[in-house]
Amino acid sequence: MIENSQSLAHLRHTLLQNQKLPKFSTRLLSTPTPLRLGREDVFLRVLGRGGPQRRSFSRFVSSTRQFPSIGRRHASTSSDVAAGTTNLVTRLRFFFYGTSLVLFTYLGYIYITDTRAAIHTYLIIPALRFLYPDPEDAHEVGNAALKALYTWGLHPRERGQPDVTGDLQTEVFGYTLANPIGTSAGIDKNAEIPSPLLALGPAIVEVGGVTPHPQEGNARPRVFRLPSQNALINRYGLNSEGAEFVAMRLRQRLREFAYNEGFGLDEDAEKIVLDGGANVPPGSLTPGKLLAVQVAKNKFTPDADIRAVTQDYVTCVDIVGKYADILVVNVSSPNTPGLRSLQRVEPLTAILTGVVQAAKQVDRKSKPAVMVKVSPDEDTDEQVSGICEAVWEAGVDGVIVGNTTKRRPEPVPRGHTLPAKELNMLSEVGGYSGPQLFDRTVALVKRYRRLLDERPQRFPPELENTKAAATSTPSTDDGMEQATAQKIEASVQRDVQHLKSPDENSKSESQPLFQLPERHSSSSDSEGPALSASSHLEQGPNPVRPSPNNHLGNNDRPKTIFATGGITNGKQALEVLNSGADIAQVYTAMVYSGASTISRIKAEMRDEIKKQSTKGKP
Repeated sequence: MIENSQSLAHLRHTLLQNQKLPKFSTRLLSTPTPLRLGREDVFLRVLGRGGPQRRSFSRFVSSTRQFPSIGRRHASTSSDVAAGTTNLVTRLRFFFYGTSLVLFTYLGYIYITDTRAAIHTYLIIPALRFLYPDPEDAHEVGNAALKALYTWGLHPRERGQPDVTGDLQTEVFGYTLANPIGTSAGIDKNAEIPSPLLALGPAIVEVGGVTPHPQEGNARPRVFRLPSQNALINRYGLNSEGAEFVAMRLRQRLREFAYNEGFGLDEDAEKIVLDGGANVPPGSLTPGKLLAVQVAKNKFTPDADIRAVTQDYVTCVDIVGKYADILVVNVSSPNTPGLRSLQRVEPLTAILTGVVQAAKQVDRKSKPAVMVKVSPDEDTDEQVSGICEAVWEAGVDGVIVGNTTKRRPEPVPRGHTLPAKELNMLSEVGGYSGPQLFDRTVALVKRYRRLLDERPQRFPPELENTKAAATSTPSTDDGMEQATAQKIEASVQRDVQHLKSPDENSKSESQPLFQLPERHSSSSDSEGPALSASSHLEQGPNPVRPSPNNHLGNNDRPKTIFATGGITNGKQALEVLNSGADIAQVYTAMVYSGASTISRIKAEMRDEIKKQSTKGKP
């Protein structure tokens, strides 16, 4: 208070000496002033009067360089403590909110990118179906989204490495695969997303079909949903961007892999990876997994000109062959006129022989395996035995049993009445795929396994490799004469085979690469259930494997079978494997279940194996 009074007195004395203010200002300063009067209060009281006086006082203030400071009362210590406490609470609140946001984002990322997340089946798939009534549009958007997400590392993937235990390990073409599940061609027709598909968990991804030249396929709409049956009808007609375009994508993918592995981006780096320098399969670029590329002929190539048809397939092999672990010859699409006629013995043998010879010329150390995809509608004894005959004749490594069917199976469950819209769709032209095909797939797999294991004896086994090396595509006159001579020789050899005793006959049968007690059963009425877990329970995590790529040039090995058609769950996958297949492929199941399909099927297989093993214990 003393300091405040002294400051006012000093101010009054200074003003009077300068005599720069009118008398009213002197009187104002002489009046009693509250003890709490501050400098601002004094100025306001002075300036509160009329204009000239206020301006005069303002000039005075600006001319005064220093005013003695008028003391103020400082805030109490308790107020400082309260303010500090408030600031601390605010900071803790922001830290909690920020941490929660980061944690929620991270956990959301882990959940959404996990194939086991229910969101993939119960949110994303219904949303796509709702937003895109045309199934082809939904398919294209889904593939584009998967491709974009993979670029940013946000794609769904199989987390937790469930295959590392080796309980589902199998062997195909000398490669030890992480599991026996694959995806069929049609999901990725132009090799846009092989890596994202491999990340979903299958051991084999099949892309294509690829034609030598681009073709648009059939007119749209060409895909139809039957939701009550979880089925599809499609008549794509082998729409393809062409072999060159697909090869360009696969080449870019391989070179990016080579660059990331430190080999570079040029042709030399590509060659290192193709020749096994990265210790991964040259097609899939992923340990324990394989990439299959399906090849087909162009629609405008005349079916009657077998030489031209064979050249279509050979051209595809020459262009995309070195980027594939498996080459699949498609002669069974129901949507390409005349294609299925190529499954007769003579044309099929010619085509497959040409493809096998082209595969042997692929420019890399390891050669791709060759398989043929056959129709479920070619199911008479003569047709099935003829296809098996052509497979052995040409030296093909295996058969993919199943494709879409022209038939329209009965709805499930039995007696179910289809909605009117779906009844109308059944009249659409195209191939049918869905769970209703499963029983036929199992039956066909058993027949193909039995006939392929019997191995038609067209010529003595010891001459097989010599014959395979000497045989060329039977499109020339010499080739046709040679094929005729082989048919005569085959009839003689079959007669000789029939003269053997049953014991000798059994001894001459080739043995599978690894024994599966209840698998590859050729008898449909054998004792015991069709489903058995022993086929995988008794496979050790490190079985003895032949070196890869011994398949080509050695036509004395058992043939590999992939099964596709109606497989939707783990129990069905095990059943088809125990029926004689080496790999179970899915397609329509992924359309209705999304990215979680493969992980779910494998989990159900493991559960079924545990259930079966528990039943077998005393």
